[in-house]
Amino acid sequence: MNVRQLTTEGTFQAAAGRLDFLRGMGFDVIWIMPHYPIGEERRKGALGSYYSIRDYRAVNPELGTMADFDAFVARAHRLGFRVLIDWVANHTARDARWIGEAPADWYERDGAGEPLVPCGWEDTAKLNYANRAVWQGQIEAMRFWLEEHGVDGFRCDMAMLVPIEFWQEAARQLRRIRPDLFLLAEAEERNLFDGAFDASYAWRLHHLMNDVARQRCRVDRIREYLHAEQAEYPAWALRLMFTSNHDENSWNGTARTRMGDAAEIMAALTFLLPRSLPLVYTGQEIGYDHSFAFFDRDPIPDYRPGAATEFYRRLIALRHRAPALRSGDGGGSFVEIRNNAEDCLLTFVRECAGSRVVALLNVSPYTVQADFDTGIYAGGYRDAMTGARTTLPSHLDEWMPGWSFRILEHEL
Repeated sequence: MNVRQLTTEGTFQAAAGRLDFLRGMGFDVIWIMPHYPIGEERRKGALGSYYSIRDYRAVNPELGTMADFDAFVARAHRLGFRVLIDWVANHTARDARWIGEAPADWYERDGAGEPLVPCGWEDTAKLNYANRAVWQGQIEAMRFWLEEHGVDGFRCDMAMLVPIEFWQEAARQLRRIRPDLFLLAEAEERNLFDGAFDASYAWRLHHLMNDVARQRCRVDRIREYLHAEQAEYPAWALRLMFTSNHDENSWNGTARTRMGDAAEIMAALTFLLPRSLPLVYTGQEIGYDHSFAFFDRDPIPDYRPGAATEFYRRLIALRHRAPALRSGDGGGSFVEIRNNAEDCLLTFVRECAGSRVVALLNVSPYTVQADFDTGIYAGGYRDAMTGARTTLPSHLDEWMPGWSFRILEHEL
């Protein structure tokens, strides 16, 4: 949730008014982009970057007060949401409270004694993780939001830039307070799941989906990725899958801009694939096709349901309804149905606890004659996107338009 852009007011009070709508669509978790005061030194744009943080224990006054934040979280919890907040552990603003209040060695510094700038982000200052006091300062600030303001977990920005040992220590301490704490890493290194995170970004898959949409490669690259990944991560590990997020949207364009007519089928894949934790970014839930300004106010001008709303509502309902699409330990199996055009078609089955979902996807811009056996998966189904009853024959022979798909739910 990009609170700055979600409503014309750009506040927590106004954003709280969207929660009933989002819960009605079926969403379970709200991840709030950074809500902290933003640095002024070397500020970018009129309002600055959310990720240039002056104070880890305060609320950006442009979004409201701490009481407004607490009221937002309380309302979200009453509706059944879990609330994650963004945590930026690698760096602070260059005029952060810690710059003036903490010892100098809390930051990495150049020969002139100035805090180093990480990764070219000129409005930020790099924290020094060789100093264990920085670790405990971070952990205490995270405890503040867990214990005093009731958040349920953290989406951890650029997690790979911080030592894994810090995240392991943070997870140990914080889970003593909240055993059900949820930690999501914006990274995908394998060691993130070694006593630290519950989920990580599926960046490689995202880039592959963009490439397939542009036909820089074919869907067999996604197939290869899926098989290789099964051996890379623990069975319980979740992978955040998405067609857009705040970085992609602002710097590389909307999902529609990057993926064209393939945007819908790629979104469907994020709900269907094993390990998936699907992400929907502000505006996608109503089909708002706009690349938000990152450092300035650029709110959605007319927030109302669209075709995308029903599309996501049906996918979310299927996820809730079908144990076959569960991720993590106990999640549904993933079995491919071999087909006659594997450079274009992706056909697979997810099964678990008496639940079965069959996905038939033409992940190409070409009209393809699908001609293959379905074997033991033939039978009666319900189309998850239309609700219509249908039959999957033992031998499928039909023409599938480019970027078309069917998601079939077995009628038990």
